Amino acid sequence: MKQIILITDGCSNVGISPVIAAAQAKAEGIVVNVIGLLDSGFSAEHGAEEINEIAGAGGGMSRIVTTDQLSQTVQMMTRKTVTQSIQQVIGKELQQILGDSRIESLPPDKRSEVVQVMDDLTETTDLRIALLIDTSASMKPKLQAVKEAIYDLQLSLQARAGVSKTAVFHFPGSTLPQLDVEMDLDWTTNLANLNRLFYKLNMKGTTPTGPALIKVIEFMTGGISDDIRNEENEADNQGHAPGRTRKGKDGMLSDYVV
Repeated sequence: MKQIILITDGCSNVGISPVIAAAQAKAEGIVVNVIGLLDSGFSAEHGAEEINEIAGAGGGMSRIVTTDQLSQTVQMMTRKTVTQSIQQVIGKELQQILGDSRIESLPPDKRSEVVQVMDDLTETTDLRIALLIDTSASMKPKLQAVKEAIYDLQLSLQARAGVSKTAVFHFPGSTLPQLDVEMDLDWTTNLANLNRLFYKLNMKGTTPTGPALIKVIEFMTGGISDDIRNEENEADNQGHAPGRTRKGKDGMLSDYVV
């Protein structure tokens, strides 16, 4: 089961619409959940509208939260998306067998059996979760909360019986010339190097949410990881800033620049 969790303050401004990109994810069987970390004002209202539209197109959930709510929200979304997906599958099976997709239509004893199966599947289904993090300048004061949320998510995933793999991306990339998205961790079951990822971070530039989503979708459907690495290598060859390091070294990180 595949999910993208997009953490952003909204207001994309480069490339393809993120709503169109999220619809493509849904067509590929990937659920897009969106968490908005918004400030007040007109830009926040616009950002909230975009966040809701992205999640709607991606078949997922959207939540507008404060930084202290982020960890709990990421875990809730992950679990609820799995549960909803399993409910949809079982509902289709019930529809074919009984002509009614509602679990409530079953006799009490059968209903409890189905609920137990759903609970078991929620814990044992293999998961692949790509975290896509907005690192535009306005997100700078919120990155500590993002770090804690990723760490807490990994702890909750490790408690599951099923195999749970996580990949981490940020956008825009920190290379020169700037990439739409940069991979920080390939699929892994262990985020032991998380602290290194958030050691220092280059936060500036545009907000290419749509193009970043497209790249992550391609990665999740197979074959884009090499493309991302090739783009990063090409950027290195074209003038990557001295002292910067690539994925597996500093990851999401470089000097704070706003």
